[in-house]
Amino acid sequence: MPDNIRELAQILKESNNIVFFGGAGVSTESNIPDFRSSNGLWNEKLKINLTPEQLVSHTYYMQYPEEFFEFYKDKLIYPEAGPNKAHIALAKLEEMGKLKAVVTQNIDGLHQAAGSKIVYELHGSVKRNYCTKCHAFYDENYIMAAEGVPTCEKCGGRVKPDVVLYEEGLDQDVINGAVTAISRADTLIIGGTSLVVYPAAGLIQYFQGKNLILINKSETSADRNADLVIHDAIGQVLSQALDIMDTLD
Repeated sequence: MPDNIRELAQILKESNNIVFFGGAGVSTESNIPDFRSSNGLWNEKLKINLTPEQLVSHTYYMQYPEEFFEFYKDKLIYPEAGPNKAHIALAKLEEMGKLKAVVTQNIDGLHQAAGSKIVYELHGSVKRNYCTKCHAFYDENYIMAAEGVPTCEKCGGRVKPDVVLYEEGLDQDVINGAVTAISRADTLIIGGTSLVVYPAAGLIQYFQGKNLILINKSETSADRNADLVIHDAIGQVLSQALDIMDTLD
Protein backbone atom coordinates (compact mmCIF):
# COMPACT_ATOMS: atom_id res chain seq x y z
CA MET A 1 0.00 0.00 0.00
CA PRO A 2 1.44 3.43 -0.94
CA ASP A 3 2.69 5.48 2.01
CA ASN A 4 0.34 8.38 1.25
CA ILE A 5 -2.71 6.08 1.40
CA ARG A 6 -1.49 4.67 4.70
CA GLU A 7 -0.97 8.20 6.01
CA LEU A 8 -4.51 9.12 4.96
CA ALA A 9 -5.87 6.03 6.71
CA GLN A 10 -4.04 7.00 9.90
CA ILE A 11 -5.49 10.53 9.77
CA LEU A 12 -9.00 9.13 9.24
CA LYS A 13 -8.56 6.77 12.18
CA GLU A 14 -7.44 9.59 14.50
CA SER A 15 -10.05 12.14 13.35
CA ASN A 16 -13.48 12.54 14.90
CA ASN A 17 -14.84 15.56 13.03
CA ILE A 18 -14.17 15.17 9.31
CA VAL A 19 -15.75 17.35 6.64
CA PHE A 20 -15.52 16.56 2.95
CA PHE A 21 -15.57 19.35 0.34
CA GLY A 22 -16.02 18.00 -3.18
CA GLY A 23 -16.53 18.95 -6.79
CA ALA A 24 -17.12 17.50 -10.25
CA GLY A 25 -14.23 15.02 -9.97
CA VAL A 26 -16.25 13.04 -7.45
CA SER A 27 -19.04 12.46 -9.96
CA THR A 28 -16.92 11.82 -13.04
CA GLU A 29 -16.21 8.36 -11.60
CA SER A 30 -19.98 7.78 -11.96
CA ASN A 31 -19.65 8.70 -15.66
CA ILE A 32 -21.08 12.19 -15.19
CA PRO A 33 -18.94 14.54 -17.27
CA ASP A 34 -18.08 18.08 -16.32
CA PHE A 35 -20.75 20.25 -17.96
CA ARG A 36 -18.07 22.54 -19.35
CA SER A 37 -17.69 20.12 -22.26
CA SER A 38 -19.88 22.44 -24.30
CA ASN A 39 -21.67 21.12 -27.36
CA GLY A 40 -21.29 23.22 -30.49
CA LEU A 41 -24.82 22.22 -31.51
CA TRP A 42 -26.31 24.76 -29.13
CA ASN A 43 -24.20 27.60 -30.47
CA GLU A 44 -25.11 26.65 -34.03
CA LYS A 45 -28.80 26.45 -33.18
CA LEU A 46 -28.99 29.99 -31.79
CA LYS A 47 -26.51 31.47 -34.28
CA ILE A 48 -24.56 32.95 -31.36
CA ASN A 49 -21.41 31.86 -29.59
CA LEU A 50 -22.15 30.87 -25.99
CA THR A 51 -19.93 29.49 -23.26
CA PRO A 52 -21.18 26.58 -21.12
CA GLU A 53 -21.55 29.06 -18.25
CA GLN A 54 -23.87 31.20 -20.36
CA LEU A 55 -25.93 28.16 -21.30
CA VAL A 56 -26.77 27.61 -17.62
CA SER A 57 -27.17 31.25 -16.69
CA HIS A 58 -30.28 32.92 -15.34
CA THR A 59 -30.35 35.21 -18.39
CA TYR A 60 -30.36 32.27 -20.79
CA TYR A 61 -33.02 30.49 -18.71
CA MET A 62 -35.27 33.54 -18.97
CA GLN A 63 -34.61 34.46 -22.62
CA TYR A 64 -34.40 31.01 -24.20
CA PRO A 65 -36.34 28.65 -21.88
CA GLU A 66 -36.91 25.90 -24.46
CA GLU A 67 -33.23 25.79 -25.43
CA PHE A 68 -32.22 26.01 -21.77
CA PHE A 69 -34.24 22.93 -20.82
CA GLU A 70 -33.06 21.04 -23.88
CA PHE A 71 -29.44 21.66 -22.85
CA TYR A 72 -30.20 21.09 -19.16
CA LYS A 73 -31.82 17.70 -19.74
CA ASP A 74 -29.13 16.59 -22.17
CA LYS A 75 -26.07 17.74 -20.21
CA LEU A 76 -26.95 18.04 -16.52
CA ILE A 77 -29.33 15.18 -15.66
CA TYR A 78 -27.97 11.62 -15.60
CA PRO A 79 -30.79 9.39 -14.28
CA GLU A 80 -28.78 6.18 -14.81
CA ALA A 81 -25.79 7.35 -12.75
CA GLY A 82 -25.20 5.69 -9.39
CA PRO A 83 -22.90 6.29 -6.42
CA ASN A 84 -19.25 5.33 -6.90
CA LYS A 85 -16.51 4.29 -4.47
CA ALA A 86 -16.01 7.87 -3.26
CA HIS A 87 -19.68 8.39 -2.37
CA ILE A 88 -19.84 4.99 -0.65
CA ALA A 89 -16.63 5.55 1.35
CA LEU A 90 -17.86 8.94 2.59
CA ALA A 91 -21.22 7.46 3.60
CA LYS A 92 -19.36 4.77 5.56
CA LEU A 93 -17.26 7.39 7.34
CA GLU A 94 -20.45 9.20 8.34
CA GLU A 95 -22.00 5.94 9.56
CA MET A 96 -18.88 5.40 11.69
CA GLY A 97 -19.46 8.80 13.30
CA LYS A 98 -16.27 10.31 11.89
CA LEU A 99 -17.59 12.33 8.95
CA LYS A 100 -19.87 15.15 10.12
CA ALA A 101 -20.80 16.72 6.77
CA VAL A 102 -20.35 16.66 3.02
CA VAL A 103 -20.13 20.01 1.26
CA THR A 104 -20.58 19.52 -2.47
CA GLN A 105 -20.63 21.63 -5.60
CA ASN A 106 -22.37 18.80 -7.47
CA ILE A 107 -26.08 18.73 -8.24
CA ASP A 108 -26.60 15.01 -8.89
CA GLY A 109 -27.77 13.83 -5.44
CA LEU A 110 -25.37 10.87 -5.44
CA HIS A 111 -24.06 11.50 -1.93
CA GLN A 112 -27.58 11.02 -0.56
CA ALA A 113 -28.10 8.01 -2.81
CA ALA A 114 -25.03 6.42 -1.21
CA GLY A 115 -26.45 7.02 2.27
CA SER A 116 -24.94 10.33 3.37
CA LYS A 117 -27.36 12.22 5.61
CA ILE A 118 -25.73 15.63 6.18
CA VAL A 119 -25.04 17.11 2.74
CA TYR A 120 -24.75 20.80 1.95
CA GLU A 121 -25.48 21.19 -1.77
CA LEU A 122 -23.96 24.56 -2.63
CA HIS A 123 -25.34 24.58 -6.16
CA GLY A 124 -28.65 22.82 -5.50
CA SER A 125 -29.91 19.54 -6.94
CA VAL A 126 -31.50 18.22 -10.13
CA LYS A 127 -33.61 16.01 -7.86
CA ARG A 128 -35.68 19.02 -6.74
CA ASN A 129 -37.80 21.22 -9.00
CA TYR A 130 -40.43 23.76 -7.99
CA CYS A 131 -43.19 25.69 -9.68
CA THR A 132 -42.21 29.36 -9.76
CA LYS A 133 -45.81 30.37 -9.00
CA CYS A 134 -47.28 27.94 -6.46
CA HIS A 135 -44.03 26.22 -5.38
CA ALA A 136 -45.35 22.70 -6.02
CA PHE A 137 -42.57 20.09 -5.99
CA TYR A 138 -41.55 17.92 -8.95
CA ASP A 139 -38.78 15.36 -9.27
CA GLU A 140 -36.27 15.04 -12.11
CA ASN A 141 -38.40 12.42 -13.87
CA TYR A 142 -41.10 15.03 -14.39
CA ILE A 143 -38.58 17.37 -15.97
CA MET A 144 -37.20 14.65 -18.23
CA ALA A 145 -40.68 13.64 -19.40
CA ALA A 146 -41.84 17.18 -20.10
CA GLU A 147 -41.95 18.40 -23.69
CA GLY A 148 -40.39 21.81 -24.08
CA VAL A 149 -40.60 23.98 -20.97
CA PRO A 150 -41.99 22.01 -18.00
CA THR A 151 -45.11 23.55 -16.48
CA CYS A 152 -46.97 22.95 -13.24
CA GLU A 153 -49.93 20.55 -13.34
CA LYS A 154 -51.66 22.58 -10.62
CA CYS A 155 -51.37 26.19 -11.78
CA GLY A 156 -49.59 26.17 -15.14
CA GLY A 157 -46.53 28.05 -13.87
CA ARG A 158 -43.04 27.28 -15.12
CA VAL A 159 -41.22 24.57 -13.17
CA LYS A 160 -37.63 25.59 -12.38
CA PRO A 161 -34.86 23.24 -11.27
CA ASP A 162 -33.63 23.90 -7.74
CA VAL A 163 -30.11 24.51 -9.01
CA VAL A 164 -28.08 27.69 -8.70
CA LEU A 165 -27.66 29.13 -12.18
CA TYR A 166 -24.88 31.51 -13.10
CA GLU A 167 -25.88 35.05 -12.06
CA GLU A 168 -27.87 33.63 -9.13
CA GLY A 169 -26.72 33.73 -5.51
CA LEU A 170 -26.06 30.72 -3.31
CA ASP A 171 -28.62 29.81 -0.65
CA GLN A 172 -27.58 31.57 2.57
CA ASP A 173 -28.78 28.76 4.85
CA VAL A 174 -26.70 26.24 2.91
CA ILE A 175 -23.65 28.51 3.05
CA ASN A 176 -24.07 29.02 6.80
CA GLY A 177 -24.35 25.30 7.41
CA ALA A 178 -21.29 24.56 5.30
CA VAL A 179 -19.21 27.29 6.95
CA THR A 180 -20.17 26.07 10.43
CA ALA A 181 -19.27 22.47 9.57
CA ILE A 182 -15.93 23.41 8.00
CA SER A 183 -14.97 25.74 10.86
CA ARG A 184 -15.58 23.00 13.43
CA ALA A 185 -13.77 20.22 11.57
CA ASP A 186 -10.54 18.68 12.79
CA THR A 187 -9.90 17.28 9.30
CA LEU A 188 -10.99 18.77 5.97
CA ILE A 189 -10.74 16.56 2.89
CA ILE A 190 -10.94 18.45 -0.39
CA GLY A 191 -11.53 16.13 -3.33
CA GLY A 192 -12.37 16.15 -7.00
CA THR A 193 -12.28 19.91 -7.41
CA SER A 194 -9.89 22.35 -9.05
CA LEU A 195 -11.02 25.07 -6.60
CA VAL A 196 -11.69 27.61 -9.34
CA VAL A 197 -15.46 28.07 -8.90
CA TYR A 198 -16.27 30.89 -6.50
CA PRO A 199 -17.78 31.68 -4.09
CA ALA A 200 -17.95 27.96 -3.29
CA ALA A 201 -14.17 27.42 -3.31
CA GLY A 202 -13.71 30.31 -0.88
CA LEU A 203 -15.45 28.35 1.89
CA ILE A 204 -12.32 26.32 2.64
CA GLN A 205 -10.74 29.42 4.18
CA TYR A 206 -12.93 28.82 7.24
CA PHE A 207 -11.06 25.62 8.10
CA GLN A 208 -9.09 25.96 11.32
CA GLY A 209 -8.45 22.32 12.12
CA LYS A 210 -5.44 20.04 12.17
CA ASN A 211 -5.41 18.12 8.87
CA LEU A 212 -5.98 19.61 5.41
CA ILE A 213 -6.05 16.87 2.79
CA LEU A 214 -6.17 17.35 -0.99
CA ILE A 215 -7.20 14.45 -3.25
CA ASN A 216 -7.40 15.46 -6.90
CA LYS A 217 -5.98 14.21 -10.17
CA SER A 218 -4.43 17.58 -10.96
CA GLU A 219 -2.78 20.28 -8.86
CA THR A 220 -4.87 22.94 -7.13
CA SER A 221 -4.18 26.34 -5.62
CA ALA A 222 -4.52 24.83 -2.13
CA ASP A 223 -1.92 22.08 -2.57
CA ARG A 224 0.86 24.14 -1.05
CA ASN A 225 -1.15 24.64 2.16
CA ALA A 226 -2.17 21.01 2.57
CA ASP A 227 -0.78 18.53 5.07
CA LEU A 228 -1.30 15.67 2.61
CA VAL A 229 -1.72 15.81 -1.17
CA ILE A 230 -2.66 12.78 -3.28
CA HIS A 231 -2.95 13.14 -7.04
CA ASP A 232 -5.12 10.17 -7.93
CA ALA A 233 -8.72 9.06 -8.47
CA ILE A 234 -10.64 9.98 -5.34
CA GLY A 235 -12.85 6.88 -5.21
CA GLN A 236 -9.88 4.56 -5.31
CA VAL A 237 -7.97 6.58 -2.71
CA LEU A 238 -10.81 6.77 -0.18
CA SER A 239 -11.86 3.14 -0.54
CA GLN A 240 -8.27 1.91 -0.10
CA ALA A 241 -7.78 4.13 2.95
CA LEU A 242 -10.95 2.75 4.56
CA ASP A 243 -9.90 -0.82 3.82
CA ILE A 244 -6.70 -0.48 5.83
CA MET A 245 -7.90 1.99 8.48
CA ASP A 246 -9.01 -0.65 10.95
CA THR A 247 -5.77 -2.60 10.57
CA LEU A 248 -3.68 0.27 11.89
CA ASP A 249 -2.49 0.49 15.48
